[in-house]
Amino acid sequence: MSFLQVLHNYQWDAISAAIQAKTGREVEIALQRAVRGQISLTDFQALISPAARPHLETMARLAHQQTLRRFGRTVQLFAPLYVSNECHNICTYCGFSVNNKIPRKILSEAELLREVGILKKQNFDHLLLVSGESNRKVGIPYFEKALRLCRPYFANLSMEVQPLQTDEYARLRESGLSAVLVYQETYNSEDYRKHHLKGRKADFNYRVETPDRLGRAGMPKIGLGALYGLEDWRVDSFFVALHLDYLERAYWQSRYSLSFPRLRPHAGGLEPKVEMTDRDLAQTICAFRLFRNEVEISLSTREAPRFRDHAMHLGVTTMSAGAKTNPGGYFDAEENHDNSSLEQFHVSDERPSPQVVAALRAQGYEPVWKDWDASYDSSARQQAAA
Repeated sequence: MSFLQVLHNYQWDAISAAIQAKTGREVEIALQRAVRGQISLTDFQALISPAARPHLETMARLAHQQTLRRFGRTVQLFAPLYVSNECHNICTYCGFSVNNKIPRKILSEAELLREVGILKKQNFDHLLLVSGESNRKVGIPYFEKALRLCRPYFANLSMEVQPLQTDEYARLRESGLSAVLVYQETYNSEDYRKHHLKGRKADFNYRVETPDRLGRAGMPKIGLGALYGLEDWRVDSFFVALHLDYLERAYWQSRYSLSFPRLRPHAGGLEPKVEMTDRDLAQTICAFRLFRNEVEISLSTREAPRFRDHAMHLGVTTMSAGAKTNPGGYFDAEENHDNSSLEQFHVSDERPSPQVVAALRAQGYEPVWKDWDASYDSSARQQAAA
């Protein structure tokens, strides 16, 4: 069995109607259950519904309390390192899409280590390796080599690359990989086909079953998410929650993280079909924190500094900082080279990492450079929460 079989039992339009039909009383009941840690998928629908808008302050307060109990006043920081923008897919929303006429680049070993050196000088100990989807040019041999090169310098290595097979994930685990992020983009299969026109990513079923393959490979941490703007953010949020619920039951040994990327400008840019406002994003983050107390919630530099500076109060526990979304971007920034044409998307929070750290501390939070379980035990979390 895989999540695909679970997904077939749900209809997009029916879920949309159920969410829209939720009442204020159902939201209040969901919030009462949240205090006891008993949120169901039906309760989650209420918390992401229009009826929950007047209750956002209460949701934020409860989400903040639950985050403090589990994670303390800390935020884990990580850096994405783009190793390649080569891609064989045509995706309407991505700057790496093969039909975009941009320069292509794959980092050499020397270039990769140069980027690593810059990030280590900034104290990062958690690295996310990112690439376009090109099995022929940037496949398992390249990833194994990149992991071996980076492993001596970082406590935690994660990846956001093309979906792979179970045995390939097992190989990468042996090379030091500790987490994989894979976003479904949208769980609406019909709309998915409109945005993925060519390449392996056009296979909706293969992508949706990727976290199952990660679970079977024993990946320690699995990241989920949707790209908000492609479809109705409320319905996609429900399916992310459904997917998370299934995975936690099927692969309970793994930990899980969630991300909430919104469409950002890029080469050949796509306008959002459904706008997700800052208030909508805050509601979604709070709903997920109340749904799962233990899940890591991540926010990238796609979001504006003001929103990010206050996001930990909503339940965010992990952030990128000073991110560059083009291969070799950290060296280019040091040398004042303009290689924005290589970017996957334009970031919104362009502050260097020391400024992000200062902003966190100004809010009463402390940055954590290593993975939660490696650097911050439960007793320390409880002490920080007090």
